[in-house]
Amino acid sequence: MRRRTARSGLRLLQKFLRGDRGFPRAEPAAYRDDVNRKAWPLDIRVSDLVTVAIVIAVIELNVAVGGGAGAAPLDALSWTLGAVIALPLLVHRRWPRAVLLITFATMILFYLVHRRNISPAPLMFVPTYDVAVAGYLALAITVPAVIMVAGLFAVGLSGTPLVNVLADFLPSFVIFILAVALGEVVRGRRALAAETARRLELAEEEQRSEAARLLAEERLRIARELHDTVAHSMATITVQAGSALHVLSPAHDGAVREALVSIRETSKTALGEMRAVLGQLREGAGAAGPTAPAVPPALAPEGLGLARLPELRAAVTAAGSPVRVSVEGEPGPLPPAVDHAAYRILQESLTNVLRHAVSGTEAEVSLRYAPDSVTITVANDGCVPGGPPGAGNGLRGMRERATAAGGELEAGPRPEGGFLVTAKLPRQPAPLPERRERREHPDSPRTGAPA
Repeated sequence: MRRRTARSGLRLLQKFLRGDRGFPRAEPAAYRDDVNRKAWPLDIRVSDLVTVAIVIAVIELNVAVGGGAGAAPLDALSWTLGAVIALPLLVHRRWPRAVLLITFATMILFYLVHRRNISPAPLMFVPTYDVAVAGYLALAITVPAVIMVAGLFAVGLSGTPLVNVLADFLPSFVIFILAVALGEVVRGRRALAAETARRLELAEEEQRSEAARLLAEERLRIARELHDTVAHSMATITVQAGSALHVLSPAHDGAVREALVSIRETSKTALGEMRAVLGQLREGAGAAGPTAPAVPPALAPEGLGLARLPELRAAVTAAGSPVRVSVEGEPGPLPPAVDHAAYRILQESLTNVLRHAVSGTEAEVSLRYAPDSVTITVANDGCVPGGPPGAGNGLRGMRERATAAGGELEAGPRPEGGFLVTAKLPRQPAPLPERRERREHPDSPRTGAPA
């Protein structure tokens, strides 16, 4: 079954407001009720059977009392015809106009073949209402009017006083007027409901567009702030380290030169990564629109993974904390997001060793490869009491990276002293979060509580 859409409802409302000739015309199925139900063949349902039964009962009552001059005798044929002429109402939902015309024709045939003075209103009320709801207002008015006028002339020519004729036909006129009025009211309410639904849909689309625009502006603002602060500072550090190396006398060659070289290389690497992140932020902001994702994608510069662990190890060792690396299992390629998360977790863990552990504390890095996961541990035994790396945002960020990659992370002091970080990441890409229907918010990613 076809459903009446919000757009078709808007077109009907526009035609009605313009006063188009013939009144707004809807598809024959446009009037159907969209309540949860299962249709029978030809859209016949239990309610239609009940309706036909009621109509037949009313018609048979009219047949029983419908005598008068020229009326056929009350016999089995009268009862049978009274029931048969109501059968087309079974398909009134699917073909409202056809059923109205068929009932009109059957009433004419009933009057010509085996007339009993019965009112056409009980038989034609339902199809008249259906046609009015479907938008064929002219047809809903014309057909009942024709049969009522024809009935007035036919009864009037039989010699019945005009006052009695009008009194007999007045209830039928009222019934047809009520059918047309009720159908038009229902049609108007449904058109209004469709227009309201369309406006709500447009409002939701505008809200999504506005959210995407605000997201793009926020990404651009973050990119500008990072460029003007962090990137500028890193560039300054690189230049100053290079200048210090240039003016450093040969007498100071040794540990000082190595420290300056490490500072320069580390700042240059960080500056390159920062530029890559800023580029992705600006590209994502430029592509934002009504169809942009509500959550920005992970910003993972290319080539930033465990393959750069030797460089990270050398930098941390040069900064004063020796790093010992051990590998277990069969190393293999990791998904880009998992590889990037692993490197960042190692980077943050070793940075925390530099910041919070006693100077010269050795860090132990272990990579254990399993068929379906890789486990990363970073341990040291020189964490300063009262100053663990869980006091800031470092651990929170590592947990978020691990969760986003489909893994988990644990961190805390070791019983024998020091600090231990353990991250278990999958060797397969994490599944994308499912998106729900319009009007429901997507599930928020599960993150661990900060330590």
